[in-house]
Amino acid sequence: MAKISKTVVDSALRNDIFEALEMDEHNFIKINDRQYGIILIDANGVERYCRVGVIVAEEREDMTARELMASEINAYNEKQASKAEKAKAKEAKIARDKKMREEKKKKEGAENE
Repeated sequence: MAKISKTVVDSALRNDIFEALEMDEHNFIKINDRQYGIILIDANGVERYCRVGVIVAEEREDMTARELMASEINAYNEKQASKAEKAKAKEAKIARDKKMREEKKKKEGAENE
């Protein structure tokens, strides 16, 4: 039995996903073979064009599709946690610097009196 080509398989997967979007009540419109789009109103009341694209991941010999998905989720979560830690450290530094400037200002004010 001949194996079906990657191009045909990936196209069929994208079509399955896009058919689900077409059944959605939001009326996604086909843009091309890889993207659908929709016009939405943003928080400022402005119409915005939003696109949904489908990327079919390559088959891998070293991990299953589920393992690949889990590894990408874990990598994303780790990056988000790292960003949160950096933001927290930045806030702490800003608070320390502000306190040091205030203390310096008080000290200079006391010396001038």
